[in-house]
Amino acid sequence: MSKIKIAIAGIGNCASSLIQGIYYYTPERVSDGKVPGLMHWEVGGFRPCDIEVVAAFDVDKRKVGQDVNDAIFAKPNCTTVFCGDLPKSGTTVKMGKILDGVSEHMANYDEDRTFVIADVPEGTKESIVQELKDSGAEILLNYMPVGSEEAAKFYAECALEAGVGFINNMPVFIASNPEWAEKFKAKNLPIIGDDIKAQLGATITHRTLTDLFAKRGVILERTYQLNTGGNTDFLNMKNQSRLASKKESKTEAVQAVAGARLADENIHVGPSDYIPWQNDNKVCFLRMEGDLFGGVPMNLELRLSVEDSPNSAGVAIDMIRCCKLALDRGEGGILEAPSAYFCKHPPVQYTDDQAYEMTEKFIADRVMASAAE
Repeated sequence: MSKIKIAIAGIGNCASSLIQGIYYYTPERVSDGKVPGLMHWEVGGFRPCDIEVVAAFDVDKRKVGQDVNDAIFAKPNCTTVFCGDLPKSGTTVKMGKILDGVSEHMANYDEDRTFVIADVPEGTKESIVQELKDSGAEILLNYMPVGSEEAAKFYAECALEAGVGFINNMPVFIASNPEWAEKFKAKNLPIIGDDIKAQLGATITHRTLTDLFAKRGVILERTYQLNTGGNTDFLNMKNQSRLASKKESKTEAVQAVAGARLADENIHVGPSDYIPWQNDNKVCFLRMEGDLFGGVPMNLELRLSVEDSPNSAGVAIDMIRCCKLALDRGEGGILEAPSAYFCKHPPVQYTDDQAYEMTEKFIADRVMASAAE
């Protein structure tokens, strides 16, 4: 198979886990038939190791100008290293556009914990589009920090102008915004979004339990999901003004599968606090209260601890390959099934069972269509 050539905007913890995974999942590692941590070993014949990062953008001085395979281990990244000693990729991290990608309060923290802006000229739309074209990138992944509304839209515009597919991993509503969706449809470019669901994280667990309540006839009366972590994402979200779209995305993901919509005061979903020593470990405290047979009350409490960024990468690696299938088939616009299965805030919400079946069909249909040609 040919390589899937991707570009990444934001070389943080999530990009680190994704790139490590590209090198980790080789045919030799799965020779015994067991593939830990993947939903699919192959998607349309493409394996994780068939993905190649050909362009990368960041604004931190410890990453800009470095080979991307070195930059993913630079501060303030703090995720688990499960595949170190990577070879040089030959792809240099270029200076991106700052816009609202760095919150002002981040300057109040130690350099090892926060972003340090590189002292070089910012990238322009023209320079970034040219880099996408020159590199041969087919898909651009957006990993901007939460609350980066302008920066996310900027990179979406770059994808449109460069003629590449777009995967929006963060909670700025692009795929789920009809105006943006129409722009990608008009250019016949695939887009998946918005706001990536973890492989097995707080939102997917909360959704699954909420769906279970509904299916078993238990009336969900109230619920909360409180999350703590110590990476730059949680530090960035201490600025409450950047949280609106994140809270909406996570809350609507749960409301969408509830038997009846909860009143606003009876549901709280969102980041709770930044705890530096947790690093990339995310801890979720979940409580659900409901009524059983005869109106008898019950409650459920759950504590979930996960390494945040590998949890994301396990999904991103499938998003990339689904986007590639669409590109190969000449399909543009919203990829509804992958968006529903892989994202918290897709254009159309489905239950996870429905979205899973739709995505499996999406993959199978495109594989069969390609084989028939």
